[in-house]
Amino acid sequence: MQRWITVYRNMKIRNKLSLLIALIVAMTFTFAVIVQQYAFSIYDEQLYLKSSQVLHLSSSAIESELERIEQLSFNIITDTQIQNILRSISSSDSDYDRLILRQQLVDRLLNYVGSEPMLHSMHLIDAYDKQHDVGSVIPIQSARREHILQLAGEADGEARWLYPDQQDSALVLTREIRSYTGTLFDLQYLGTIIIRINMDKIVRKSAAVEGDLIVTAGSDVIYPETPHFEPALIQSSLSSGNGYLTRELNGQTYFIAHNRSIDTGWTYMNVTPFNQTFKQIIFIKELVIIVFTVIFAVAILLGIRFSRGLTRPIDSLIARMKLAEKGNFAEANVLTQDTATVAMDELGLLHRTFRLMVERINALITENYANRLLVKETEFKALQAQINPHFLYNTLESVNWLAKMNKQRQISDMVQALAYLLRHSVSLKEPILTLAEELELVKHYVIIQKFRFDDRLQFRLDVPEEHLQRKIPKLTLQPLLENAIHYALEPSLEPCHICLYSLETENEFRVIMEDDGPGMAPDTIDLLRKGSISTGGNGIGLVNIDERIKLAFGDRYGLMIDSQPGAGTRIILSLPK
Repeated sequence: MQRWITVYRNMKIRNKLSLLIALIVAMTFTFAVIVQQYAFSIYDEQLYLKSSQVLHLSSSAIESELERIEQLSFNIITDTQIQNILRSISSSDSDYDRLILRQQLVDRLLNYVGSEPMLHSMHLIDAYDKQHDVGSVIPIQSARREHILQLAGEADGEARWLYPDQQDSALVLTREIRSYTGTLFDLQYLGTIIIRINMDKIVRKSAAVEGDLIVTAGSDVIYPETPHFEPALIQSSLSSGNGYLTRELNGQTYFIAHNRSIDTGWTYMNVTPFNQTFKQIIFIKELVIIVFTVIFAVAILLGIRFSRGLTRPIDSLIARMKLAEKGNFAEANVLTQDTATVAMDELGLLHRTFRLMVERINALITENYANRLLVKETEFKALQAQINPHFLYNTLESVNWLAKMNKQRQISDMVQALAYLLRHSVSLKEPILTLAEELELVKHYVIIQKFRFDDRLQFRLDVPEEHLQRKIPKLTLQPLLENAIHYALEPSLEPCHICLYSLETENEFRVIMEDDGPGMAPDTIDLLRKGSISTGGNGIGLVNIDERIKLAFGDRYGLMIDSQPGAGTRIILSLPK
């Protein structure tokens, strides 16, 4: 380990930078891939859960339709007119009378079939074993008919279901019709009702699933008539309740969401080809991996190029310094081909400064080698530690004009506001300004913060024209606005309303900064003076503002806080009238 540390310590800066950039990009890439996979896994889980919920809603809607049809069958067997007709048929000895009654019975059944689009047909078998058919009728085989009658007889008037088979693809509901008068049942057999239900219409109306819906009751398939694969292949893998799974069937992967009804015991399955459902997700996953890989490669190449571009001028400067170290100032002052076009960044300025230094040293050696050399060496060290605010103003002005040339209005406005704040913050004007001048600082500060917080910052300025020439200490209002943004706006995701206004009382002039943030204790300033609490900011604090007002206008003036936790904050600047 020590050996590798020594090797790294002795590496060139260019190699260190390349290694560091590669390590950072690799860690970022790894982290991004892990987060991406985790995010997609959560998304897949939510998608699976959503599919199960949609299937549950669809199955509930289908069973609601079936319950409605079951209620319809009850309404039919308890229909007073149908009861009277069937009793008359049962007690009549005249064939002609029975013929008329049966015609009336068919007409009555037609009213029910015509008002219910979810039915194929309706069949009623009376006490004389005569079958009456209405709707889209298909012949009922005698064996199936006997099975239906036996099933209805065993149910004692309750509804019974017959599942589709090869002879009939419809779902069948049957129940016996027993005689009753008023609210009393005498249980005389009057007939049997058979209702053939159009499951295809019910599914199209009620189901909102994508893919194929399969409804089974044990080993019987209720819907559809011909499923794409045998449901028995997957039924053994289904849990007793709701869930989902993926299964390979006929050489293709399917996503299967399933739901077992508590009321009927039927199993509802939503079968969707996996690649069809998750095609876009799989494509996005692959695309993200490819994009990350390309970004990784480009970042490595740019990092290597950057490190070389950064260290090449340094190597050239080191070579020239070695010449100067040997006293060969003439050659040290000559630019090589590689450094002839050095950019005017920090390294370029370092090259230029070094050349100027070498030129001056060379001239000073001619005049007075010993004395002047010491002076210029001191000047060089001072130059290294010098920061010229003028350079910052000019740089911001250059950025402003570049933004205007490229029609970047927002960048231009922000840079202008920043330049204004910087220029007036470090200027050496009078410490007491007019309120109008102080408000200009506030307005430019709001411009910058508006770009940061957008509509979350709701700022309102309400200062009458006659108050603008009042005197106020410099940098008094902008720190208060910064304090309101820091403690009221930043911790919240909701919009924050900040209002700055002024008013006069009998004895003083007041400027008030008000926000609807979380508030603070009214004795905050006293606690700050005592050191009982500490602030989290680095700017001009409330105590500083209060002390400067007192120094400028007297102890009776200063800063007051009107606030309660959770009820917003109002900071009042008390100034001479």
